[in-house]
This record gives sequence, structure tokens and C-alpha cells, in this order.
Amino acid sequence: MSVIELRHHQTTLLPESARVILRPFIPGSTHRITTIIGRALAMSEEEALRDLEAVLKDFDSRHVDIESVLMANFQKVLPHVFTQRPLSKVRKLLIGALFSGEYALESAALFNPSIVAHPDQNGVPEGALRFIMSLRATGEGHISSIEFRSGLISSGGGIQIDPVSRFVTVPELDPNPSYKKTLFIVKLHEMGFDNGASADVMEPLSEAFTRSELNRSVLRVRRETQPSTQGLSNTLTCIQWLADSNYELHFSPKLALSERIIFPVSANESNGIEDARFVRFVEDDGAVMYYATYTAYNGHAILPQLIETQDFLNFRVLTLNGAAVQNKGMALFPRRINGNYAMLSRQDDENLFIMFSDNPHYWSDPVILLHPAENWETVKIGNCGSPIETPAGWLVITHGVGAMRKYCIGAALLDLDDPTKVIGRLREPLLVPEGDGREGYVPNVVYSCGSMVHQGNLILPYAMSDRATAIVSMSLDDLLHELGA
Repeated sequence: MSVIELRHHQTTLLPESARVILRPFIPGSTHRITTIIGRALAMSEEEALRDLEAVLKDFDSRHVDIESVLMANFQKVLPHVFTQRPLSKVRKLLIGALFSGEYALESAALFNPSIVAHPDQNGVPEGALRFIMSLRATGEGHISSIEFRSGLISSGGGIQIDPVSRFVTVPELDPNPSYKKTLFIVKLHEMGFDNGASADVMEPLSEAFTRSELNRSVLRVRRETQPSTQGLSNTLTCIQWLADSNYELHFSPKLALSERIIFPVSANESNGIEDARFVRFVEDDGAVMYYATYTAYNGHAILPQLIETQDFLNFRVLTLNGAAVQNKGMALFPRRINGNYAMLSRQDDENLFIMFSDNPHYWSDPVILLHPAENWETVKIGNCGSPIETPAGWLVITHGVGAMRKYCIGAALLDLDDPTKVIGRLREPLLVPEGDGREGYVPNVVYSCGSMVHQGNLILPYAMSDRATAIVSMSLDDLLHELGA
């Protein structure tokens, strides 16, 4: 264990089963869908009103705007409604309720945090800092999503989390997002669908095009290409899949930060949005963008993806391109280095890599930065979030896996001008799983997805055994001294 003195803050973020969203609860069988609708249509209007009132009495207080969600879920099964007579709002809402169900987002775990400075520092006391913490929330079926918390670090280093709302709300999905043609074509090429059919779809589109323009181009190619082949069908399906994987989300500014939830949207993340590593990125001209790399999981395969936001209200979710876009743990540096973007990654599930690019959406040519060196990281190493710039170098918080699949947190220091050069790394871990923190969904794990420096201290939120989240802080100077700075 490291000799650095740790300050354990009396703040533990525990999973709360009462925080729920409404999700579609629609059977896979068309026969079952129509059977349920048939029962609802057979009710008298009085019976439908009675059943709806019972639903609202039972569930309305658990959601911000339950009727909007029920109506949206009714729209999802509307093609199966087999009557021509107009339906009352009551019956529509009741049918929506029959195809809805609550999902407890964090019933299993609230873990793997990252922390960044809040984009709004208005009204913050001198020497203090308002922050945003992202968290991986996991519920039934081990489906993961992204939650947020806000709080304040005082000038004295104390940490306070803002009150957490009982409600959570999913964002509005933009029905007509925009795309960049060059990146779209690059991804099609990587996926093996750079062919005549895809060229016919993409050629008439402008450099920036919308989903509706893409849909029209796909429909035109489908109509004009005869006879249709399996190859054509596969290509057009891939184009639609890629479009679905790049989307835009919008939250109402009326929602508190803790009420905003990013839940899986596309097929490639249907089983979870895992381990978002947020970083406040400052461009050379001073423009600020918050990026997050995360792992999309569909139950069979993983795919690194990218989130962009400037205000934590409007988000763009994008696929990443390049041969190095694989495995878990991509973490972007917070600024360009010698004109290029820089990224940490783990290509082989064992070592820590670094790579550079002139485009934050395209990554290739990774080189090994760190091998496992100490006994507590003999199995593999990785990063615990984006590197942090200090006068002595780039501070990288790492994780190492040793015997008995025990995860510990360590640190390394890289040269500011050439981060492929390692200045130093800890011989002993900063944090190890101990006491009650050893017990959880996955025992014997401490893990983080991002930390920050404030007033000479490293603020390190971390997960305990894939269940709950705690926070420690320590002197940055002491840590840099241990790293040989």
C-alpha cells in the first residue's frame, strides 16, 4: 500500500432501487401483441377508465410525466391495433400502460465514476469548484446506463454532493440527426461495406446530411436496384445500423442533473453503456468540449464509442473509426499535444497503449506505453480515466489486476511534451480493496473512470467492488514526489 496519506471523504453513493424509468414492455410475438390489444379493445369505456385510473394512482407519483411515456409506448404498438374506430385518449393510455414496465436503473450497482469541472461555475465561492460526476448505473439484466451527480469541492477540500432527485428521465431522441459524410464512408469501409450499393447511397448526399436525407437515398437505391440481392440487402441494413449507432439526445433544462439518464438507444449498446470516461477538453483556440469514451455492449461484442457535449443537456453519440478502435478503456488527453489529439487505450487486454491522431474520431497505430510490472498488476493493467496535466507531467491513474482477480489503483507520470516517455510509476498501489469495500457484485475491486486536481489535491472518486462509489483525495505534490517528479 502507498505511503501517501489519503483523505477518505464521508460520501458514499449507494444504489437506490426506487429510481426508475418506464421502458417498453412489448412481447416479441405479434400474436401476443394483438391478443393483449384485443383484450383492451373489448373493454367498455368505463372499464378502460377504471383500469387507467388504477394505473395512474399506483404509478403517477413515481414519474415526472407518465402520460407522455404511456402515449409514446402506445405509438410503438399502434401498427398492431386492428380497429378502424377512433380510440379515446383513455384507451390509448391504457394500451400504452399494458406495453410498459418500470426499470430500476441502479438496483444492482452505482459505480465506475468519472469527475470533471461543471461548465457553469457561476455563484461558486472563491477557491471552490462545482463538479459533475458521471456514474455507471446497473439494474435488472445487468443493463448499464449513465447517471450524473453534481456537487461542490470547498476551498478547504471538503466535498458535498447535491441532493439527488427521486425522479429520472430519459432524453428526447432527435428523430433527424445530422452526420458527416467523410466519417460515415470511412466507417462503412472498415465494416466491409465499401461497395457499389453504398456508393450509390452516399454519392448524392452533401458533406453534412440528415437522417431523413439518408433514408430517402437508401429507399431510392432499393427501388432502382433490380433484381434485389442479399448483398444489397446486407449493405443497406448496415447503413441503417450505422445511422442508428450515431444519434443525438436532448434533455430539458428544467431537469436537475441527477434526473438525467443516458440509457441504451442503439442495437450495439442494447446490453449496456459501460464505463464512460468524461474529460473536459480544451482546444488550442480555447473552445471547450466535454468528451466521453465508453464501451457499447450488445450481449456478445463490445464497441468503443464517443460522446460529445458542451452543456450536459445536448449530447451527440458517435461511432469511432480506425483500426485501434477495439477493446475497452479508451481515455482522451484533455488537450492536443504537438497539434495532435492523444488517447490511452488497451488493445490486448493486458498492456496500456498510447496513440495520436489529427481527428478525435479516427484512431490507429497504437504503441505500448506500460507493461505490467508489479505483483499487484501481474495479470493486466489499464487506465482509470483521462490523463491529468500537472507541471511535472501527465498524471495517469491506472488500475492493475493481480492474483485472485484483485483490482488495485496505481499511478504513472508521463512527459508533458512526449507522453510516450514514462517518468515514473508507483511501486505500491494507491488504493486496494479492503474491509466492506471488498464485498459487492464483483468482489475485490477498486476502479475509477476519471479524477481531477483542485487546489493542490487529487480528487479521486472510485467504485468499490462494482456496487457503490466513494471518494478519496490526496496531496498532488506528495503523489508526484512518489512518482519521482
